[in-house]
Order: sequence, then C-alpha cells, then structure tokens
Amino acid sequence: MPCPCIFVTRMTNSFSIPRGTSDILPLATPLWSQIELKARDILSIYGYSEIRTPIYEDINLFKRSMGQTSDVVNKQLLEVMSNPTWIAMTPQEAKHYQDQGVLKGYDPAKSVGLVNESAYALRPEGTASVVRSYVENRMDARESLSKLFYIGPMFRGERPQKGRLRQFHQIGIEAIGVDSGSPYLDAEVIGIGVRLLQEFGLSGFKVKINSLGTKDDKENFSRILRERLKSKLSHLCEDCVSRFERNVFRVLDCKNTDCQKIVDSLEFDDQHLSAESRAYFNQVKESVASLSIACEYSPKLVRGLDYYTHTVFEFEGGGALGSQDALGAGGRYNGLVQELGGPAADAVGLALGIERILLSLGPKEISGKALNAFMVALGETAYKRAFVIVDFLRKSGISCDMAHKPGGSMKSQMRQADKKGAGYVLILGEDEEKSHSVVVKNMSTGDQELVGWDEVVDFLGRKVK
Repeated sequence: MPCPCIFVTRMTNSFSIPRGTSDILPLATPLWSQIELKARDILSIYGYSEIRTPIYEDINLFKRSMGQTSDVVNKQLLEVMSNPTWIAMTPQEAKHYQDQGVLKGYDPAKSVGLVNESAYALRPEGTASVVRSYVENRMDARESLSKLFYIGPMFRGERPQKGRLRQFHQIGIEAIGVDSGSPYLDAEVIGIGVRLLQEFGLSGFKVKINSLGTKDDKENFSRILRERLKSKLSHLCEDCVSRFERNVFRVLDCKNTDCQKIVDSLEFDDQHLSAESRAYFNQVKESVASLSIACEYSPKLVRGLDYYTHTVFEFEGGGALGSQDALGAGGRYNGLVQELGGPAADAVGLALGIERILLSLGPKEISGKALNAFMVALGETAYKRAFVIVDFLRKSGISCDMAHKPGGSMKSQMRQADKKGAGYVLILGEDEEKSHSVVVKNMSTGDQELVGWDEVVDFLGRKVK
C-alpha cells in the first residue's frame, strides 16, 4: 500500500501543484498531527515553549546569519517579489544597494537605480527568524535562558528530489541565553533529538558529532583544509574550485563523485581546536554518553551554514532517504545573537525534517478520529428535526454528521455512516418523529435501542466517553 504521507500530483487541464511542493491529504494528516502532538508533549517536558514567526523575513537577515557564501543564500533563497522603484543614487550608493542584494538595475547616465526598497525572502530555516524575534522582543530581559520550539514550513529553491522539497516542514528548538554556553545544554539538545526520533517510531539512526571550535578555531580549520586541498584543485568540480576561495568548508559537503573521493582521502582530527575548545567538546561527548546515547565522532561534519561554532551534530538515517540521509541536524551558534544586534548571548539548537522522518518510517497509515454517531433521517419532516438533534450532539462534544440533502434512502445513508466509521447510527423516521425518539444502533454489535430526543445526548455520552 503506498504511504499516504507522501505526495500526490496529478496533471490536469487546470492548475497543478508547484514543483517541489506537496499536498498533505486527509489520509496523511492524522500521522502528521500525531508527530506534531508528540513533539509538543515531549518539548514541554523539557521546558520548551512554542514560538511562531512569519514565513518571510527581510532577505538580509538570512544573508547575514547564514553567510553570503552558503549555498542556501547563493542558490536557494526564494525571494518575495515587491514593486521596484527608481531612485537617485551615486555609484557608491549603487554599490551599497548591490551588496545588500536589493539593486535590480542602475543607469549611470541618469544616476538612478532600480531597487526593491523592502526585499524579503521566504524562510529557508527557522533559527534566524527565532533569533531575530529574541533580539527584537528583548527576551533576554525577561529570562536568563529562553527555550523555544517551532513547527512549520520552510522554503528553498533547489532541485526537488527524494527527501528534498522546495517547501518542507521542520520541528526545531533553540535554547538562547547570556552565559548559557554549557556542554550539558548541548548534550540536552542532542538528547531531545534522539528522544523525538525514537518517539516517532524510528530506530537504527546514527548520531554524528564534531566540533568547529571558536571563530579562531574555524579559521584554523579553514587554513588546514585549504592546505590539504591545494594540490588537488584541478580535480575538484567547478563549484568546489569557487568554494575553495569563498568558503572551503562547502567542499566537504559536495555530492560530486570525484570531490567525494578527494574528501574521503583526507585525514582530520581535532588539531584545529584550542585546548579550551577541545576540553569543551570532550565534556559534550561525556555528557551525551551519560544519557546512554552513542555518538560517532565525524571530523568532516561541518554543516552548511556559517553561524555554527563549537558543537555540530547530525542524525543520519538508515538509507531510506538515499543521498539525503540526514533526518535532522543542529549545533551551537554563540556569535549569531550579537551579530543580529542582540546581547552577547550563547545559543544551541536543532531541526528535524518531518517529510524525511515520514519517508524513513515507510508506509504507515493512521486512521483519523472516527465519528461517534451518524444521523439517518427519512423524510423531509424528520430531516428538519434530525438537523437540530445533530447540532445538540455536537455542542455536547459528541462528534456527529449527517447527509446534507434530505430525501436519501436508508441504504445510501447507512453506507455513508459505515464509510465514516461511525460507532452509532441514529435513525429518525416517521414513527420516531411521532414518538419523539430515535433508534440508536450500535454499528459493532448491531444492537438497537429506542431513545427519546431529550435523552439521546446523555445516552450517547455514556456510550462514547
């Protein structure tokens, strides 16, 4: 049976779904709801509160936080179109607007430039938006550590493939606070990721971990990597030759076969780390081990965004996702809050991909909540009374439905009740109308009882609750 959580696209003569997106159909939503409910329950146990940010932000928020050289910024940001305006500007001002990514054209003869004065992009990930909100709303003034989580859609303009969509959904957490740079907090976040994946029904995944160290350590790592790749530049793909200068860490993530062979041939350890960073990382690993979580040290794990420092980690699936085998990932980003105008707050977080989790779970169907009752009305007069009774039942918390056109046969209405999985059927015909009652039929046993209109709410309430 095909997995209902994955996507159905059918070409028609009218409109079709945008490439790289999916409809989450009614057969799939119970499974999605179950995952989201479990996530909310577990995260509340760990003291996390939900935050909801806009799905689009100032484009420069993402450029500054994730880095101008990251693939997400260079290739995958989905910009929100706005009406450009011609304004007077000097060549120097034009250069500034160009650096900001909002210059659409420049006429040096007239000294005017075409700019999007408000440039926005759909969010490609959740961290930047959460940090922006943390800074803007002065959360640091209310609490020393803010533990936040989000569930929602993200957007990246990349080539769709298995496990990678242009609109995808994530469950993410962020722990942000002044002087919260604790290895125990890193371990807690990793433990939360493991707990969530296990509660969702996954097993056999790996936890990979590495440390990038401080900003200075990252520079050292970058220098070491360039030294080891310099003699192999002619064998790298065109993109990686460019990455060598702009952001050499991206070479480690390249999917090109020749580049992967070169990366596999490189040997790394923690030599780029300072003694202090090495001690911090050792404490993280010890703390994770104390939670009975096995981690695999992966010195080539760097993650794809520039804001990471110190601990980085990834939850690797068991192969069901093909080349996109990460179920989720995260790490520490101690400098980002200050970079975006906030206090010198430390932070660590993670994000899990819901679609990737569902793919890893494989074909699985969860039935939606069945109706408590279905009303069968026989005749126009009975239908009017039945319509009112159904309303009373619903207001009393008993789920109930009925056909929305009077005159249907008993057989057709019973078929609807069966299709909706109703536990009970209420039958109201001419005789029941005269006696102010309904026949209540148990669909599992076939037993029937005659119940008065003024008693049916209490009767069904005892049966279904």
